[in-house]
Amino acid sequence: MTGKLAPLAVLGGVRTPLIKAFTQLQTCTAVELGRIAVAGALSHCGIAAEQVDQVIMGNVAGQPDAANLARVIALRAGVPHDRIAHTVNRNCASGMESIVAAWQAIASNGAGANGSGPPLAESKTGPGAGRVIIAGGTESMSNVPMLVNRQGFQAWLRLGKAKTLGQRLRALTAFRPHHLKPVMGIELGLTDPVCGLSMGQTAEVLAQEFEISREEQDEYALLSHGRAAAAQYQCFFSGEIVPVEQDGKEIDRDNGPREHQTLEQLAKLRPLFQRSGGTVTAGNSCPLTDGAAALVVTGAKQAESLPTQPLGYVTSYAIAGCDPRRMGLGPLYAIAKLLRQTGLTLADFDRIELNEAFAAQVIACCRAAESAAFGRQELGLDGPLGAFDRQRMNVNGGAIALGHPVGMTGTRLVLTLLRELRRSGLRRGLATLCVGGGQGMAIAVQTERDA
Repeated sequence: MTGKLAPLAVLGGVRTPLIKAFTQLQTCTAVELGRIAVAGALSHCGIAAEQVDQVIMGNVAGQPDAANLARVIALRAGVPHDRIAHTVNRNCASGMESIVAAWQAIASNGAGANGSGPPLAESKTGPGAGRVIIAGGTESMSNVPMLVNRQGFQAWLRLGKAKTLGQRLRALTAFRPHHLKPVMGIELGLTDPVCGLSMGQTAEVLAQEFEISREEQDEYALLSHGRAAAAQYQCFFSGEIVPVEQDGKEIDRDNGPREHQTLEQLAKLRPLFQRSGGTVTAGNSCPLTDGAAALVVTGAKQAESLPTQPLGYVTSYAIAGCDPRRMGLGPLYAIAKLLRQTGLTLADFDRIELNEAFAAQVIACCRAAESAAFGRQELGLDGPLGAFDRQRMNVNGGAIALGHPVGMTGTRLVLTLLRELRRSGLRRGLATLCVGGGQGMAIAVQTERDA
């Protein structure tokens, strides 16, 4: 799947702090995180909630009391009830999927993309259409539902159906300890049902295939923490973070980056997914994290009626599938499609955000991209895809340090990328990530429109 539409203007956006699961934001739901991000994005861009035509949010784990999570977020953020909202799920790419869905909705409206029709303040929507859209993602890994096993479900069902005291007593006495053993929703969500491997196990597959050592992975993890800590010190992330009020305290800083992380500390950690001979640890993997992000987007021509300059423009995207066992290579398949679509090369991008699900996955992508054999056999190219220059890639750290709230990361990558391009006076960027289940997604952005 590829996309070629008139440019999408990103007016601006914000994100919440990224906080390790089961810590400071453990009582904050995905809906509340999303509400904070949406309200913050509107305030940041100077757009009234009444001007929003649609809200699209990415989310993976779901929330039992909010089936269409985006709709609940929209209403709680003050978006009028006659505006539409829906939730999208492409696993780790859900936060990017919301941007593409918004882009397609604006293009289908026939006004957001080419500038015809009434100005923003007068916009009216039809089914599926939109001129000003909130696109984002939210995930509370702390609140992924905990389930009961099948035998436990049947035991509770019998108890619920019991009508007499005798029936209730028999149902209660039939309970056994194993009926009460919980099934962790996080573990289910991070395991691929087709290949049967957890995401961490797929990273081990790549580590073995590309002969990536434990030391290389730990060194990459150290680089991620060092860059993220430096970005915090320089207050770079402060420009995209909207604080969260929790238990009477204001949380306005990511708690993942470790300024004083050392290789010695990382080396002490045991393999997490393959006990014997494994190399993937908690230290060289992204942590479970809570967070939300939201962008305000509209058509490039429509944005010209606004007094403020857009943060940047989304110019193309591509989505590709791959072997679920090697899902970490997904970015390469998506990037190859995007480069064919645009005629660009990896060297044409001033900054690249490649999501760091695992250090092994990032290093595998770098090695495969430079392999002529991989390019020919897997990507249909005449030679290698190209080289990921680490001086231009993930310059402010990545998910190994910051975390990966799966439904929101795609939005954060685009937001951080555009802000970094603006800060550095650069023009063109690429955001890409691997997707559980064996997919990859890539989005190209620019700070300025083509003439």
